[in-house]
Amino acid sequence: MLLRINEKNIPSSTIYKIVDCLKNGGVIIYPTDTVYALGCDITQQKAIEKICKLKGIKPEKSNFSFVCSDLSHLSQYTKPISNTIFRIMKKALPGPYTFILEANKNVPKLLKQNKDTVGIRVPDNLICKAIIENLGNPLLSTSLHDTNDDITEYYSDPELIYAAFEKKVDVVIDGGFGNIYPSTVFDCSNEEILVVREGLGSLDVLK
Repeated sequence: MLLRINEKNIPSSTIYKIVDCLKNGGVIIYPTDTVYALGCDITQQKAIEKICKLKGIKPEKSNFSFVCSDLSHLSQYTKPISNTIFRIMKKALPGPYTFILEANKNVPKLLKQNKDTVGIRVPDNLICKAIIENLGNPLLSTSLHDTNDDITEYYSDPELIYAAFEKKVDVVIDGGFGNIYPSTVFDCSNEEILVVREGLGSLDVLK
């Protein structure tokens, strides 16, 4: 199913349809403030397994992000963070950043894996925000890549994405052309903040 949504005028009925799909174990492709991404409800184990199959990876080898509508979900999935990291996150988010934080016991329970960290995203995208707010919990998410793990212009065009994934996912959301640059990734799981990947987000937020 292809659903076209204008970020400036988001119909509630369309969001409800997407949320209903997610709650029933569906997998969607949706826009963020960077690239288009595969997503599902983090509480739906079979949907997580379906995304792993699409990506050709095992759940325990995955590097998924939890995509949130704001920072209120932090305490549910991460261990307490320092005031310094929280200030940086408040400055950077919503925006094109992923913060790798120490995971609490809820994350292995959800994903059936023993990961010590979890990536947290709060995209600056109103479609994404509306979906998560109505779903009531974060999306488990991973960027669309080609077979070489590269993000190409092909995956910025929702029409081409739909042609490629029509039979592989339940819903493709057309929110306009996406970006080809991924989020900037900061590893904040240790005392020193490390830049894992420099993407769309500026490093100035660390200053």
